[in-house]
Amino acid sequence: MRFDTIVLGAGIVGVSVAVHLQQRGRAVALVDRRAPGFETSFGNAGLIQREGVYPYAFPRDLPTLLRYASNTSADVHYHLGDLPRLLPFLWRYWRNSHPSRHAAIARAYAPLIAHSVTEHRMLAEAAGAMNLIRPSGWIKVFRNAATQDEETRTVERWQREYGVAFETLDPARLRTVEPHLDPSLLGGLRYTEADSVSDPNALVTAYANYFEQIGGQLFEGDANSLTSNAPWLVRSKEGELRADNVVIAMGPWADVVTSRLGYSLPLAVKRGYHMHYTPIPGTQLNHPVLDADGGYVLAPMARGIRLTTGAELAHRDAPKTPVQLEAVEPVARKLFPLAERVDAQPWMGARPCTPDMLPIIGQAPHHPGMWFAFGHAHHGLTLGPITGRLIAEMMTGETPTVDVRPFRAQRFWEAAH
Repeated sequence: MRFDTIVLGAGIVGVSVAVHLQQRGRAVALVDRRAPGFETSFGNAGLIQREGVYPYAFPRDLPTLLRYASNTSADVHYHLGDLPRLLPFLWRYWRNSHPSRHAAIARAYAPLIAHSVTEHRMLAEAAGAMNLIRPSGWIKVFRNAATQDEETRTVERWQREYGVAFETLDPARLRTVEPHLDPSLLGGLRYTEADSVSDPNALVTAYANYFEQIGGQLFEGDANSLTSNAPWLVRSKEGELRADNVVIAMGPWADVVTSRLGYSLPLAVKRGYHMHYTPIPGTQLNHPVLDADGGYVLAPMARGIRLTTGAELAHRDAPKTPVQLEAVEPVARKLFPLAERVDAQPWMGARPCTPDMLPIIGQAPHHPGMWFAFGHAHHGLTLGPITGRLIAEMMTGETPTVDVRPFRAQRFWEAAH
């Protein structure tokens, strides 16, 4: 079966790439081992983070580093046996989190974030999925005055630098917008231009259905079968697929293909967990809420109230260790009246990360017709549609909506020299 492009990976990034290429008249095959949206895109807090102009940095203050080193923090947990292989990545991540480097990274990153909400809304409108997107923002709440003051100063700086919109919520205002949260909270910040999603898996599925409606084809296949490059060949359950172009949009599994082709990209994963709960009858959560001092998010979802954890540093395929979920559940129950667990087991996924906090978007340096679209860390859902647009624009010779030079894979080798 012959196509113009094969897209490997049917998460939010791969589906978005496939849609944008198909809209431009390309014949596209979208290949994954599972149905769209059932891996990393399945389990997140459902945030489209318009405010996320600064990607999540590695902490550099000594008290936080000591707390993380003890491995008892609710927001970060690590597997001791995996630390030796992670240390080179963590060292580069820590260096890039220096305030001056982080500020430079934000200047490249902010233009991507600026398109996050508008690009999602355009795809959702085309896919008939606007009912899954809530335009009401999300809230960060505080129990500690020092944390509240520091976070407020930070977002005020973001507003000055990048026009980030927010609303300060005093205790009375917070009770008005979220009447069933813990009344002892000191207040909150609401990021008013962000959107949230009631079911991330359903949203990715809707985008994939739209891709099929406009002529795209979905295949169950093995990305590890990728061979040749004139044309590229991939084996699927339905037969062999051929195309002159291939897009690697495999999230935390991207290195499985790229390393086999000779690319040594500094990729790691941050794993995360979630669990759904029923709310106690008569209560309701209206926004996703991040407990700034607790290291978790509660988000209203179609399946119930989703509790998502912070980051776990471990090998991608290591066994589940949902200790963070167990640690934060009692705290979350004090924040909002949760009833019974809905899921039989905690869900676990992996976020694909680079040490400079920027995704890898663009043409593969050594393989004509191969394109990279992965490494979005905490902002995969946020940046999927704009990444899809950029890849499609580059592949069809259009001028990219955003300057894509900071996201080239070559930056890692250029930095080494």
